[in-house]
Amino acid sequence: MKTDTITQQGTFVNTRMKALFVAQDDKPETLKRINLAQLTAFQRGLLVADGTVTRFIEAYTLTPVEVTLLQQTQQTLSSEHTWLHLSAGAEIISRQAVVHTHSQEESSPRIHTYADSLIVPKRLPESILNGLASNKQGLGGLLQHSGLETRRELLWCGLEILSDLPSAISHFEGEKFITRAYRVFANQEPLMLIKEKFPL
Repeated sequence: MKTDTITQQGTFVNTRMKALFVAQDDKPETLKRINLAQLTAFQRGLLVADGTVTRFIEAYTLTPVEVTLLQQTQQTLSSEHTWLHLSAGAEIISRQAVVHTHSQEESSPRIHTYADSLIVPKRLPESILNGLASNKQGLGGLLQHSGLETRRELLWCGLEILSDLPSAISHFEGEKFITRAYRVFANQEPLMLIKEKFPL
């Protein structure tokens, strides 16, 4: 009976994951399969949340969340980008940031998320473009306060070991992370592709 229950749970999880992550079969080969049963409730919540991650973390930890911008550069695509519906030569913004908390009980900040984003500036209102470098709310906060109507589309998820990290979080090199990718849409066009990585 117990084996049947585990099999049923596994079938349910696989079905739900494919329903939630619309491009799970297209995930990068570097990502390994996630065993949801081995994740904490907090980690499972982070994985499937389709709202603002910073708000979810604050509600769960009861601790103020900070967003630290690690790097942001303007780039030109050298080839077509399928997920962003862009041709070669299009301008994008590449942005890396971390979401962290710092409670009184901890001697150093606890990093909850490393986010690596590609943003299409020509599809964003001026208010968001102006806030990208200075705003501490993160992309979710900027979108929320802009008044722009958006939706999110979860693409894929998996386990990976990170490398080539920014110096501020280089101590995570070689560590396992839960990774997910999603797109943010407005007016039927993708505004950004975001890859969020949560320390395991």
